[in-house]
Amino acid sequence: MIHIPAISVIMSVFNNAAHLDAAIGSICAQTFADFEFLIVNDGSTDGSGAIIDAWASRDSRIRPLHQDNHGFIYSLNRMIAEARAPWLARMDGDDISYPDRFATQMAWLSDNPGYAIVGTQIDLIDDAGRPAGVANRVPHTPAEFEAVREHGPLVMHNSVLMRRDVIQAIGGYRAAFRHAEDYDLWLRAMEQMPLANLPDTLVAYRQGPSQVSYRHVVEQRINAAVAFEAGEERRAGRPDPTQGLTQLPPVEQLDAMFGRPVSRRIAKRVVPDLLYSSEFLTGAHFPMLLDYIAQVGASAETRRTVLRLLKMRQFARAGQLAKALAAARPSAPQEQAA
Repeated sequence: MIHIPAISVIMSVFNNAAHLDAAIGSICAQTFADFEFLIVNDGSTDGSGAIIDAWASRDSRIRPLHQDNHGFIYSLNRMIAEARAPWLARMDGDDISYPDRFATQMAWLSDNPGYAIVGTQIDLIDDAGRPAGVANRVPHTPAEFEAVREHGPLVMHNSVLMRRDVIQAIGGYRAAFRHAEDYDLWLRAMEQMPLANLPDTLVAYRQGPSQVSYRHVVEQRINAAVAFEAGEERRAGRPDPTQGLTQLPPVEQLDAMFGRPVSRRIAKRVVPDLLYSSEFLTGAHFPMLLDYIAQVGASAETRRTVLRLLKMRQFARAGQLAKALAAARPSAPQEQAA
């Protein structure tokens, strides 16, 4: 008879050769050993595929899935479809899972049935594996989850154990929410079953310039804000206007799509996080900053942004921003902190 493992580990790899041995090794060394390990090689060009195949030749739990480059969301959904276990464990190709991660999560779930997702706390490490600051603590109780639902973090994606049937029932990861696909998934999963995070630190998350949060910060923040607004529609009993989309429309078209004013709410949420992003200040979303100032008013931080634009030699935009600030009222302290 074919053995059905307790956990299907899903890892998508694209050019992670520098850290892949350590990442795979940390899974194969888990004290809870009843798992299969699906690894998608998503068109890597740095030898990652050979590393995966070498590990698979030594450990029969590993199932390599080689494909042309289709992206992270496609790869995750492919592995969810091919997984055999009732629980899915996420893992990234440059992180480290501590040896008791799966054993601790499975023991907690045995004592606490009825949860869709359980994550853990994480350590931050740099490219060389050294400590790299203090990670945000993720919530524990339902009240804490509700309190941080809009801004997160809700769950650390690389630490989760997820019920496969729930993830499949809600449609898996949605392509429209690229770079915020995990946050969108947590919001939808919360509507079905409770989420949990353990107080234990069981994963080391590697930070660096290659991370999504550095390279795609603008798209990530905007897509997360849209995911929250879509969740508000569902909670109100209205249809989710993003359902079935593979790409979100421009922010200025969202009011018409939602049938209510959401673009200004999105600007108010994301702009304060993007004032130091050169991608935001020099890219197509710059009008969001001007709209934000018209809503909230002028603050010391938005005034300093004029100087940052001048240093970037963005003289026309610096002039536009200075004009908007001159016409704006001073912002209240609570608005500056919003």
